[in-house]
Amino acid sequence: MDESRVAFLKRLLNTPGPSGDEEAAAKVWREEASGFADKVSTDMRGNSYALLAGAGPQVLLAGHIDEIGLMVSYIDDSGYLSFAPIGGWDAQVLVGQRVRLLGHAGEVLGVIGKKPIHLLKSDERGQASTIERMWIDIGVDSRDEALAHVRVGCVAVIDAPLYELPHGRIVSRSLDNRIGAFTVLEALRLLSQNRPTASVAAVATTQEEITLAGAATAAFHFDPQVAIVVDVTFATDHPESDKHQYGDVKLGGGPVLSRGSANSPLVYARLLDVAERAGIAYSLQITPRSTGTDADAIHKSRSGVATGTVSIPNRYMHSPNEMVALADVESAAQLIAAFVRSIASAEEFIPGFGSR
Repeated sequence: MDESRVAFLKRLLNTPGPSGDEEAAAKVWREEASGFADKVSTDMRGNSYALLAGAGPQVLLAGHIDEIGLMVSYIDDSGYLSFAPIGGWDAQVLVGQRVRLLGHAGEVLGVIGKKPIHLLKSDERGQASTIERMWIDIGVDSRDEALAHVRVGCVAVIDAPLYELPHGRIVSRSLDNRIGAFTVLEALRLLSQNRPTASVAAVATTQEEITLAGAATAAFHFDPQVAIVVDVTFATDHPESDKHQYGDVKLGGGPVLSRGSANSPLVYARLLDVAERAGIAYSLQITPRSTGTDADAIHKSRSGVATGTVSIPNRYMHSPNEMVALADVESAAQLIAAFVRSIASAEEFIPGFGSR
């Protein structure tokens, strides 16, 4: 991946954007999209769109731009902040973390505190830490001093910068799913260089981690016949993984294609065919009930959308140090672009249409 793309990715990942407060990250995404898309826009829900206008069917490429975070629930007389989770946190990874609060006068740094191990009673030491017994310390001495910087409802993210590791791997907070929003925009960039018949919109959706509201409104707004959703999925190439349950998925093994639930069998089959023809490595996972992604909302929009899920293998999901391989991201963008170029008509994805 060239340096300009990596620089954009770093800006995108470093910009705080927890569910419900995604605008700063979305602005970075839109600014990049304006360099090659025909039209860049937003909607009332905060979704960001980058469009390549065409004469063929409508194709939506969706990756959510929100991340999990924290929200201040109470400020005590000494200025300590109680908080609640935004999205699904394992409370154990929060202990001792530094946080960036999006205060009304600018960003505020804080640390997550809890009772130190030296003061825990013997029966407490074996108990899991809970968010209810943690607090955020921003270094002030009173509630009034804290209120000069933050209020109840103020949101925060973990203060965890991006680091580059060997084999083209990166670690950062917010890879779930800023990397999906990045990937769909990279696919659109490739399509802008060799335009397809389809009219294609990449969308950075909001609130996937809490409501899927952004995906639902984006699909209704754009009214696609076909959609590809890009998210992260669990890598199973580490100790304690369960390949019997979650498949054989490894960093550097290519994008992951999902079979079942919201995924159209015809879109899934086309993705497999395109990957094989293009020599793009991939892995498979099953989603027999739900995908846990924006696809669950998009596929049932209006009269139905032929939807597929393309996932990026991710280690340590919903932690401050999620890890992905950039090679998987590049391969996913190439696969999606080739898939879109293969579409001649929306009818190709209507079950049984070709046999009538």
